[in-house]
Amino acid sequence: MTPSDINPNSKHGVVSLRSAHPFADTVRLLLAAFADHGIKVFAVIDQRAEAIAVGMAMPPTTLILFGNPKAGTPLMLAQPLSGIDLPLKVLVTEPALGQVMVSFNAAAYLIERHSLPTELLNNLAPAERLIASVVTT
Repeated sequence: MTPSDINPNSKHGVVSLRSAHPFADTVRLLLAAFADHGIKVFAVIDQRAEAIAVGMAMPPTTLILFGNPKAGTPLMLAQPLSGIDLPLKVLVTEPALGQVMVSFNAAAYLIERHSLPTELLNNLAPAERLIASVVTT
């Protein structure tokens, strides 16, 4: 899968893919794939748990902050403001029972947003393809 295969589904630079797996499995599979590919997970935020902690209801929602400093640092050296979007993020939600969605910023969008050299797309696209392969198989 290439970024051009994914981008037609994007809205305002955000790609949303329906996961073939239940919510908890999707989160677990993404974390395992990141670990297997040497991608650092900086944080896992259970946003539903945070909502419950303040007395509010929310469908299952988890935000994963992840990245590879070898891939991200060149982006920040080329354009320091790109650090606002790094580390990368993937949001796993279950807006309706059994409908698990995985959303992230498209690599091409981040390149355009920060006016980065197009060759730096190669630093971001592998993560995009990895996420897509995890959730669609």
